[in-house]
Parts: sequence; structure tokens; C-alpha cells
Amino acid sequence: MSATSDTGLTRADLDDFPDDGLRRELIDGRLYVSPRPRRRHQRVMIRLGEALLDFERAHGGEAIIDFNNDYSPTTHLEPDGAFVLAAHSERLTEMGIEGPPDVVVEISSPSTRGHDLLRKRAVYEREGVGEFWFLDLDRDQVLVFGLVDGVYGEPRVVGRGGTLTSQVLPGFSAPVDELLQVPPG
Repeated sequence: MSATSDTGLTRADLDDFPDDGLRRELIDGRLYVSPRPRRRHQRVMIRLGEALLDFERAHGGEAIIDFNNDYSPTTHLEPDGAFVLAAHSERLTEMGIEGPPDVVVEISSPSTRGHDLLRKRAVYEREGVGEFWFLDLDRDQVLVFGLVDGVYGEPRVVGRGGTLTSQVLPGFSAPVDELLQVPPG
């Protein structure tokens, strides 16, 4: 993960960068650049995406992965996944989500762990994302941060053998062992 010392960049400035496979995010005008995720990361997101799609089919709303999440002209993130309840469907755009999703998902990568847990979590908290799920591939667990009175407290930790559930998505459940499988080969 690299960051520029430049400030004042906007979402419109991102359109001027080459399409080189790098992920570019802005937090309060500061640019953060990271490589695309690795194989296990992608496989975990596919499995979680399937679980979120099953929830969508049963309860409405919309699951979305690998998308633009814009909060302001100077804050643009690219979370791994999210869910928007039907009651908040006006936040959905052709390119992603404007404003907070109800649930946002980040999956750990060696180059982005600190960025996800510190900088991005702070944005999700201040912008009112109801739950932030951090799928920690290094520790084989899921951290669930729930927004209470505008603040994320200590996360609920769900490890191997446990089931990921949600206060924001009542009825959602996914076995952590199935989500965090190591790909064959």
C-alpha cells in the first residue's frame, strides 16, 4: 500500500490515471494505491458473495462486489463487498454506491491490512456504515464491527467453527469454515 503526500485530489482526478490493474482510493483527498487481490482473497469473496446473494434472493436488497463507494468528491473507496438494504436502494448507482452501504466487507491482504483496519474503518464509522466485516485471512477469523451511537466498539470475533451473522441483516448466516477455505492446489 502506498500513499501520496499530495492532498486535494478528487474522484474526477482518478479518471486521469491509467487502467493498469491497481486499486486507487481517496480518503479526504489523499491517494492510496494497492495491487489487485491475490487468489485466496478472491475465492473468499466469491464464497461470501454467494452467501450475500442467497440473502438478497430471500430478503431483497442488493449484494455488490468490487465496486466504487463514493462518500464525497474527495473520499472514494473500493471495498471488496457490501450489502444495501432495499430501504436504501437510492444509494445504488451504475458504478456502485454513493454514501454508506448497510454492510461493508474488507478481506485482508498483506499490503492493505492496516489501511483496511485503520483508515477505511474510520471512514466507514464516520459515514454511518451499520456493520463492517473484516475477513482476516491471516488469523482465519471474521471481525464484525457494529455501529452503536455512531461508533464502532470492540469487534465481535467469529473464528473457525463459528457462523457469521449480522445485526443489520437479520437472518443472514454463513459458516466461517466454508467462507475461509483454502483453495485447492
